[in-house]
Amino acid sequence: MGLIVFVLFLSLAFSLLLSKVKSGRGAEWAKLFRIASVIISISVFTYWFIKKSAVGVVNDAVGLQVINTLPQTLDFYVININDQDNNGILDVKHIGKIRPEHYRIEYLKMDRSDEYWIAGYLGKKNLVYFSQHSVPNKNIDQIVEVQNYINQSVKLSDKAKKQVEAYNYENIKLGIWVTLDFLLLFLNLMLLLKRKK
Repeated sequence: MGLIVFVLFLSLAFSLLLSKVKSGRGAEWAKLFRIASVIISISVFTYWFIKKSAVGVVNDAVGLQVINTLPQTLDFYVININDQDNNGILDVKHIGKIRPEHYRIEYLKMDRSDEYWIAGYLGKKNLVYFSQHSVPNKNIDQIVEVQNYINQSVKLSDKAKKQVEAYNYENIKLGIWVTLDFLLLFLNLMLLLKRKK
């Protein structure tokens, strides 16, 4: 999605520059390009937000229920090990903050994996829980009850920390680009509507 958001940013920035073309042969083409850029941007973001808002049920996925029985709210991530070729591919998902005596459900695509890790953070960078889980039978859903602050493997938890940091960094970067896109989309839309009046 990052590449698409960046292309939309370039398109909307170029459309903003084309708003200065008011007369001549290229004026109509400039206006058509601006209208097309705005319509495509609105369509892409509408599709993306609907897809993100939809329930994450995946066909042939393993259901994972994480229950927090600790007295504090923890922020949980699940790391799916898609690493059959030993090339370090780890799929990180943010489950979310789980309050005491509450749970969250996530669906994991385990067709190329038979192991996942769960990392729990108290605050932004304080990893207080790490557990490693294997999935011997992919037809049975998983239930993980977090009952104490443990770190099952310091080596693996360090690897998980790096993956979570990279995941959060990519999300922050994407958030900045999406914000800039929205700003340019708003400016282009206002200029288009203003010209029509």
